[in-house]
Amino acid sequence: ILGSLCCRMAAWDLTVTVEDLGPDAPPIQISVTSELHIGGVILKLVEKTNLKKDWSDHALWWEQKQQWLLRTGWTLDKCGVHADARLVFTPQHKPLRLGLPNGVTLKMRACFSSSAFRTVMGICRVLNLRHPEELSLLRPVEEKKKKKDKDSSEELYDLTDVPLTAGALNNTSKKLLIHCCSARSHWTLYDGMPAHFADSPKTEAVYKMLSVSLPSPAPEAIAKLYRPASVVDKTHIHTRWLNSSRSLMQQGIRENDKLWLRFKYYTFHDMDPKYDAVRLTQLYEQARWAILLEDIDCTEEEMMLFGALQYHIGKLSLSQDMVSSCQGMDDLESALKSLEVKMVGDSNMHNHLIIDNFPPCRPKRLTLKGYKQYWCKFQDTSISYYKSSEDRYGEPIQQLNLKGCEVAPDVSVAGQKFCIRLLIPAPEGMNEIYLRCENEKQYSQWMAACKLASKGLMLLDSSYQNEVKNIQTFLAMQRSNSAGPAAQTDESINTHSLVSPRYHKKYKPKQLTPRILEAYQNVAQLSLTSAILKFLQIWQALPDFGISYFMVRFKGSRKDEVLGITNNRLIRIDLGIGDVVKTWRYNNMRQWNVNWDIRQVAIEFDGNINIAFTCVNADCKVVHEYIGGYIFMSTRSRQQSDTLNEELFHKLTGGHEAL
Repeated sequence: ILGSLCCRMAAWDLTVTVEDLGPDAPPIQISVTSELHIGGVILKLVEKTNLKKDWSDHALWWEQKQQWLLRTGWTLDKCGVHADARLVFTPQHKPLRLGLPNGVTLKMRACFSSSAFRTVMGICRVLNLRHPEELSLLRPVEEKKKKKDKDSSEELYDLTDVPLTAGALNNTSKKLLIHCCSARSHWTLYDGMPAHFADSPKTEAVYKMLSVSLPSPAPEAIAKLYRPASVVDKTHIHTRWLNSSRSLMQQGIRENDKLWLRFKYYTFHDMDPKYDAVRLTQLYEQARWAILLEDIDCTEEEMMLFGALQYHIGKLSLSQDMVSSCQGMDDLESALKSLEVKMVGDSNMHNHLIIDNFPPCRPKRLTLKGYKQYWCKFQDTSISYYKSSEDRYGEPIQQLNLKGCEVAPDVSVAGQKFCIRLLIPAPEGMNEIYLRCENEKQYSQWMAACKLASKGLMLLDSSYQNEVKNIQTFLAMQRSNSAGPAAQTDESINTHSLVSPRYHKKYKPKQLTPRILEAYQNVAQLSLTSAILKFLQIWQALPDFGISYFMVRFKGSRKDEVLGITNNRLIRIDLGIGDVVKTWRYNNMRQWNVNWDIRQVAIEFDGNINIAFTCVNADCKVVHEYIGGYIFMSTRSRQQSDTLNEELFHKLTGGHEAL
C-alpha cells in the first residue's frame, strides 16, 4: 500500500502554453503530482511567469480533449490529465466579431468558456437586448467572394473596452444576471441609453447604430448578399446555428472569428418600446432583410406596403432617434396590441362563403376553379356549412372546430381576392381549408372570428370589433390611394433597397417608385415606433412566417424531404413540389427522443401517431434544440419579475450533453 501511494504521489512535468507570454514564447514546464488540484496548477504557472497582472479571467484549455478545466478544486487525476496533455493558459473572454441583423459588425469581448447560451446572455446584456433566450449565434453564410481579403477591409465598431458585467461570474452574480436579463427594467437608462454607452461620443454613436435603423446599402452591396434560391438553400442556413450547450472554443470558434447574432426563436416575449429600442430595431432589420432577400414570400401588394414602411422608417430615422420617438407616442398601446391580440366573446354569424376543402398535397398556388359556394354559419368556435340558407336548420355538410387551428391571410386587394387559409388539427396531422370571401367587409369579419376561434374564444366582445378594425386598416394600407392627393415623386428613392429582386425583374424603378410612394400615403402619419411595429405585425401575418427548414429522411421513406419547424408545429414538406404533406402540433406531442448513436429523432403524438427521421445536412442536435427551445418559450410567464429558468432550457435542448 505504501509503495502504491508513493507511486501516485510521484512528481512529473506538465507542459503548459501561456498565451500572455506571446506566440513565440516556449511552453512552461511545471512539476506536479496527480493529487495537485487545478487551482494549484494555475498558482504555479502564475508564479513562474513573473508577470504582475490580473489573472482572474484566465483558465486552462485542454487541446486534445477540446475542453476547459474550470473546476479549480478538482485534481489532475480526477480530470484525467497526464504528462502527455497539452494545456493552454488563456483568457476566458476574447474578442469576437459580431455581425448584427442590421449589417453592423461589432468587435466585443465574449465568453469562450461558458455555454453558448450563457455567452449570448452576456452579449445581450452589453447590447441592452432583453430576453436573450430568443437569440443565438450562427456561423456566417459565405458572401459572394471577389477578393480574398474582403474581411480585412470590413468596418468594425470596437466595444472591447466596454466592461463585461456578464463576465466571469460566481453563482450569486449568475443569478443576478439571469434576473436582470429577464426583468423589464434591467438597465438604468441615461439619456435613453445604458450608462456604459453614455461614457463617450464614440460609444453613443454605436448605440445609435444599434437602436436606429440605418440607411440602406448601395444596390451593389445588396447584390453581394446571400439570397436563398430554394427551400434546399434555406435548409443549409439553419445548419449553421451553434450548439447552445457547448462553449465557443469547443465548437472551433477562435479569437477574432466572426459570428452572426440573430433571433432564432420566433416568439417574442414582453415587447416594450420603452426598454426595447435595440431589440425592436434589430428585429425589424432581421424581418426586413428576410423579405428583401426573399427568405419569406409575400404578395405584390404586401411588398409595396413593406417598401413604403421601409421608406417611412428610413426618413424618420434620419431625423430622430428611436428613444425620442418612444416618448409621447399617442398610439403606443394600440401598436403593441397589434402584435398579440387577446379576444373573448360569444355570438354567431351567417354568410355565403366559397369554400375549397382539399387534401394537404394540393399545390399552394391556387386558382378559383376548385371553390364551391356554401351557406356558412359561425357559432362559438366552429364553422358549419350547408348547401343553401334553407338547409341551415338541418344537419350541416361538415362542422369545422377551429380551436387550435392556424389562420393565415391569402389576400390580393388589387385582384379583389380575399381568402382565409385554415390549417385545422386532425388525428393524422392537419387539414387545409380555404375560405373565399366576397368583399373586404366579409373578409374582415370572418378573419377576426377565425382568429378568436383558433384561441378557443368566441365573438361578442369589444376586442372583436377592434380586431375587425385592425384588419380593415391593414387592407386599407394595401389599397391604391388614387382618390387622394397625387403621389409625390422622390428621385432619390432607392427601390433596390425597398423591394426584393423579383420585382426589379418585373418592373423598372420608375414604375416601382410611384407605387411605393402611393402606398406611403397610407402610412405617412405613423410615428417611427408605430411604423416598425406595423412592419413586424404584417411580417408575422405572412403564411410562411417563422418557419425554419431542415433536410431530413423520414423512417420508411426512400427520399429526402424538408421538415419545417415553427413555434407551435412541425411541417412535413415534399421536396419535389414544395407542398405541405403533414402538420403536427406541439400540444399533441407526448414525448420526443433522440437516438444519439444513429442520430435519429423520434416523436410520439396523441392517437398513437409516431414519426422518426434522421437529419441529412445538419446535426440532429440542432433540430432537437429547436423543438425543445420552442417548448421552453411556451413555458415563459407573463410576469415581468420572473427569472429565466436556464436549467429548464438546457434540460429541453441539451439532450445527452445535459445529463
